Amino acid sequence: MIRASIQGGAGYVGGELLRLLHDHPDVEVAQVTSGSHTNRFAHTVHPFLRGRSDLRFCAPEALESCDVLFLAGGHDDAADEIRAFVELARRVIDLSARFRLRSATDWTEWYGTEHAAPEYLERFVYGLPELHRDELSGARFASGVGCNATATNLALLPLARAGLIERAIVDLKVGSSEGGARASAGGQHPARSRSIRTYAATGHRHQAEIRQELGDFELSFTATAVDIVRGVACTGHVFPTEPITEKELWGLYREHYRSEPFVRIVKERHGLYRYPEPKLLAGTNYCDVGFEVDQRTGRIVVMSAIDNLMKGAAGSAVQSMNLMCGFEEASGLGFAGLHPV
Repeated sequence: MIRASIQGGAGYVGGELLRLLHDHPDVEVAQVTSGSHTNRFAHTVHPFLRGRSDLRFCAPEALESCDVLFLAGGHDDAADEIRAFVELARRVIDLSARFRLRSATDWTEWYGTEHAAPEYLERFVYGLPELHRDELSGARFASGVGCNATATNLALLPLARAGLIERAIVDLKVGSSEGGARASAGGQHPARSRSIRTYAATGHRHQAEIRQELGDFELSFTATAVDIVRGVACTGHVFPTEPITEKELWGLYREHYRSEPFVRIVKERHGLYRYPEPKLLAGTNYCDVGFEVDQRTGRIVVMSAIDNLMKGAAGSAVQSMNLMCGFEEASGLGFAGLHPV
């Protein structure tokens, strides 16, 4: 049994971490911090803990040493705060964007500031097990992942590894929880309800993660907010370097994902849910992937769906923790979802 703590546990991702870790067979939650809810019971913010936990939020400066520390706050902490957090635990998983990129130059280009602790960048393993399982096993440091980057990376990964992507156009439809728990003008119900609003036609920061992980092919990337709470629906239009049949595509994706516990190929001939659907994945750590070849043009349409708070954040972090600590990889991540929702 290990002791795990969460810095910044009052947000949506912090809540998902608490939900997962509370029922993890190998983890005891030691502390959870919140600057604005100090001394309040965690269940006042995360009601699924009612009657199940008497954990209270503590101040960030009250954090004690632990086996695993999850950093679930923002990426704008000062350098001395970052270094204090990083050295507080035997293993650290930072779910912010802070350590997702390996290059301080890339960080400055995409985030517009100097990196506060560049000496740690190369020490953090990018925390997507489907890409870095061997490096995560036994690692001390892991980053979080961008939810839009995760949906895109897992949709395109087999094609990228096979060198089949000449150009890709990726369109993402995303839920309101991507904006976090803090109120914003664009996140209020009157602005969000029944709205389909493109907020990043170009220049989305998660492109940096995709280029880092999949390679520097020509990539166009657009994100649109839609009227759902959880979920990312990714549609990628891939123009391949050489023609490929649908049978060959099946073989490529099956071979790549046959041993992955949380990636499923969804491509059905019949029924309502023939392609990946984020609604079915709420609360789960699955990424569903589907595809189709345009017989007239040779264009490959690749689709994926995730819960942005889970596979796009807390779920991948717990999966990474399991690898780092030598636990069974799927431990604590068995929830299969609900239908209908």
